[in-house]
Amino acid sequence: MAKYQLLLPKMGESVAEATIIKWLKKPGDRIEADDAVVEIA
Repeated sequence: MAKYQLLLPKMGESVAEATIIKWLKKPGDRIEADDAVVEIA
């Protein structure tokens, strides 16, 4: 299985960390550029 780095968008000046609250893709799902993969908070 390949490994990829996911880059998070900047969420604000004071936000240094994010928590994954929901995975939107399952192992084996095809992921295209700009697909949402996780929900973060």
